[in-house]
Amino acid sequence: MSAEPSRMRFRTRAVHAGQDPDPGTGDTIPPIHLSTTYTQHGVGRHQGFEYSRTANPTRAALEELIAALEGAERGLAFASGMAATHAVFSLLPAGSHLILSGDVYGGTYRLVTQDMVRRGVAFTLADSSNPEAVGALVSESTRMLFLETPTNPLLKIADIAALKRAVGERVLVVVDNTFATPYFQRPLDLGADIVVHSSTKYLAGHSDVVGGLVATSDDDSYQSLKFIQNAAGAVPSPFDCYLTIRGIKTLALRMEAHEANARVVADFLAAQDCVLAVYHPSHVAGNDAVLVSRQMSGSSGIVSFRIRGGEAAAHAFLENLRLFSLAESLGGVESLACLPAAMTHACFEPELRSRLGITPDLVRLSVGIEDETDLLEDVRQALARAGDGATSL
Repeated sequence: MSAEPSRMRFRTRAVHAGQDPDPGTGDTIPPIHLSTTYTQHGVGRHQGFEYSRTANPTRAALEELIAALEGAERGLAFASGMAATHAVFSLLPAGSHLILSGDVYGGTYRLVTQDMVRRGVAFTLADSSNPEAVGALVSESTRMLFLETPTNPLLKIADIAALKRAVGERVLVVVDNTFATPYFQRPLDLGADIVVHSSTKYLAGHSDVVGGLVATSDDDSYQSLKFIQNAAGAVPSPFDCYLTIRGIKTLALRMEAHEANARVVADFLAAQDCVLAVYHPSHVAGNDAVLVSRQMSGSSGIVSFRIRGGEAAAHAFLENLRLFSLAESLGGVESLACLPAAMTHACFEPELRSRLGITPDLVRLSVGIEDETDLLEDVRQALARAGDGATSL
């Protein structure tokens, strides 16, 4: 590129960072490098690539791209979001202590409770919306704070800058930025040390490729993560990297459409008598609203709500949707709906789910980019068929 990515605005970086025309052919779109091995000019004399588990040109382009979008020095690509998260947790030595945000994706909780504990890592669940309480949990053995903001599925917002101050420089602050994406939130600019993504979601954006990404400017962390990436080998295929790069090109446009539709759906739900509560960053007040406006420039397409009538009403709502698909995952152009207590967060103990507010009547919507009128009509008719209260559309 003729200009440095750091001088480009987000939409330009999303299209161009890591994607120079191919020097050999002039391809405007960099090719998919499928080779697993690379011919060397002599022993130890190569063009930067030896074996595709270690490094691949298509994967390198994706890694440069996520670094540019997150304002990081380096990026790393993994075969899934959980592979990326596992690599980050692998930075923790036996005997260390992890502070884990309580309201996180079920797979993250399962990885900590069933794998990291077995490896000798202790953990404490914390309310990441309370920096002082989180800071009070820090001990000599604490090495990492891992959080989501907004959280999954209750869309709670954590003050990244305040949390970093609370835990101190010695503790790595890792933010799962999957929900917000770097278009709406840049955790490294706010003091985080490492950012993690399930690129399966908004970054790739089309529900057709699984992947994970890490971005950091901390060189020690990067070198350790790069070793883990190569040694464990949980890397994405070149074609998966290509699909993710292609998806990211339209990230800004898609996120604006997701957010606009989600706001309309959230507002509609909040006006219904059969809806007990709506969870969306646009529906917070007071200090939380101030934090949202300071830390985020938008709020993506996730809306959660509680429906009157309990679990039976939630099941009826989900099973009567026509446009929204009843499915796990999120962040694709199509609209999805799920019941977190029985799907994405089923591995949480029932008492913990209840304490966190992940109740059987909680529905999570991933609002897509379809026409808002069609989305509202689908939500309206499903609520009506859930059989508890009339809607006002």
